[in-house]
Amino acid sequence: MPRRRRSQLSKNSSQARLVKVRRIGESSSENADRLEIMRVYASQSRARELSVERSIRLAEQNARYERQSSAERSQRLEENRARNSRTRARESSTERSQRLLTQRDRQRSLRARTRNRILAHSNRSAFSYDPQIEYAHQNSIQIGAMNKMCPICFTKKWAEEAKGMCCASGKVVLPNIDEPPEPIKSLLTNNHILSAHFLNNVRRYNSLFQMTSFGAKEIKEGHFMPTFKVEGQVYHLIGSLLPPSGQIPQFLQIYFISDADQLSLRSNTAPMLKLNLINELQTMLNSHNVYIRSFKHSIELNTPDSLKLIIYSDRTPHTEHRGRYNAPSINEVAVLLVDEDKGPRDIVLHGRDGQLKRVSELHRAYDPLQYPLMFASGDDGYYLTIPQQNSSRNKTVSCMQYYAYRLMIRANCFNALHYHKDLFNQYCVDMMAKMISERLNFVYRNQQKLRADDYIHLRDALNQDARIIAANIGQHVILPSSFTGSPRYLHEKTQDAMTYVRNYGRPDLFITFTCNPDWQEIKQELFPGQRSFDRHDIIARVFHLKMKKMIKILTKDAIFGPVKCYMLTVEWQKRGLPHCHMLLWLNSKVQPDEIDKIIVADLPNKDEDPVLFEIVTKNMVHGPCGQENLTSPCMKNGICRKKYPRSFVTVTRPVRMGIPFIDDAISTT
Repeated sequence: MPRRRRSQLSKNSSQARLVKVRRIGESSSENADRLEIMRVYASQSRARELSVERSIRLAEQNARYERQSSAERSQRLEENRARNSRTRARESSTERSQRLLTQRDRQRSLRARTRNRILAHSNRSAFSYDPQIEYAHQNSIQIGAMNKMCPICFTKKWAEEAKGMCCASGKVVLPNIDEPPEPIKSLLTNNHILSAHFLNNVRRYNSLFQMTSFGAKEIKEGHFMPTFKVEGQVYHLIGSLLPPSGQIPQFLQIYFISDADQLSLRSNTAPMLKLNLINELQTMLNSHNVYIRSFKHSIELNTPDSLKLIIYSDRTPHTEHRGRYNAPSINEVAVLLVDEDKGPRDIVLHGRDGQLKRVSELHRAYDPLQYPLMFASGDDGYYLTIPQQNSSRNKTVSCMQYYAYRLMIRANCFNALHYHKDLFNQYCVDMMAKMISERLNFVYRNQQKLRADDYIHLRDALNQDARIIAANIGQHVILPSSFTGSPRYLHEKTQDAMTYVRNYGRPDLFITFTCNPDWQEIKQELFPGQRSFDRHDIIARVFHLKMKKMIKILTKDAIFGPVKCYMLTVEWQKRGLPHCHMLLWLNSKVQPDEIDKIIVADLPNKDEDPVLFEIVTKNMVHGPCGQENLTSPCMKNGICRKKYPRSFVTVTRPVRMGIPFIDDAISTT
């Protein structure tokens, strides 16, 4: 006999029947008290449950309803109607009046929300702005909370984010990064007396312990630069294990002198940092980092001058025997180089040769050697032979898939990368440079597949000018138009834009959409003590979703009228906030008497529209500059580059090829 489900057993038990009889005979006040107790208990239980538990509960509930047949559903609805009828039959006249009043208020609120939603995003609704409508609370522009859970890797996402952006729908499965040992975890989570000092100087502390040098041209703009910006190529260099005679140890070489000398050398390099904290971090790395322990072990067992160590670029495949890939004498990350059999990306360290070697971006030690405070145990970074799961053609994980997986926020998983503030920004830039290097390497190795010799510009140049030598035409490696930022990419986008202008004429609207770091969706996902520029991953994701919402209300909802076509570009400000420039071509041109309905250079009435007044005064008022503030960023040679203050005008005047000059009633907007 098949075992019945527990829920059915409980419904048919004698205790359940007694409960049903008792509930039928209870008064309205007893029923209300019982339901209130159940609501409080349910709210407390749901407040304690984790996001994973909530997702499982909702999934089970939905699955239970989906499994119901039409007869079961009809029976459930009939039981609900009968129960409501019995409850209403027992209620007093006062309770009935209160219920009807609450019901009318709910219906009135629902009708108002429906009306506002229709008016806010209906055809040409932008031409009839209504201060009574709460535009910011419309569902069509809200992205909601980050409470969607990936059922495979348990990544927290927003509802409209791509399904496979975290783990490529289960194809990417990586081991979790080990939780940082003490004192790093306490420093990151503000449970240490020096947490604030450490987080404000985390890049300086990491530079004291990094084993490779960071090579790039860093760009600093202005006095406040909350982002990490570099120009040109990023590269990491590593030297020998020991310095040449008479030279001061640097980077990796510092780890092989005495602990006291290490502490003295590091504290002299950065005297503004705390000596006791440097000592704690130094002790922690010497005892936990697998690379440091392996290097020291090899130096102790061998003569430094003749020592050669190799760090293999890839891990041993699970299906292969370890003896094929590692020297049998030691089972460490760095092994003795017995012969010259090594790969092109492997790192070979000499005991003392005084030469610098470049670390390949595709080496698994690229990340832990440069960021020892982020990977205190020496966790592997990206390498080429990471296999995809459930792949029929033995595909490997790409660089972008790897770091997309690493940068996600997962339930019940402490991801220390997100806590490192400035160092996290540097890490993201470094890894993005690694992705670009991988793409460039692919283009370099697949020139024939990309058919670079058939590009029309090269062929035309050779055919039309006999004086040109073929060997001097173009570059040895030609970037295709699919490579973002390449000359052919820019040329293709320019031609597309000119096609729009040729077919539809000049655009009707130029709209700029800027990221606001005070958006609640951003602030809710920040850890305690963080500011928006400490988490550029959250900023980018929220802005992308908001931008898609804006495109929808402009094109699908047609708030300016039906749209023929549009184009946009996304740029980044000096402080790291993205913004979007969009051009719109409308079916119906904006008439001169309609300009003042959609473009207003006037302060809103504070009493009638306090929300818009606060937005305009906080974000859209220029200055003060000029003689009142000569140090303003817009000042150059004592003159405002934005041409403020401007003269007052009372009407809108279309000038400069039809571009309206608007400056109504206020000169600083």
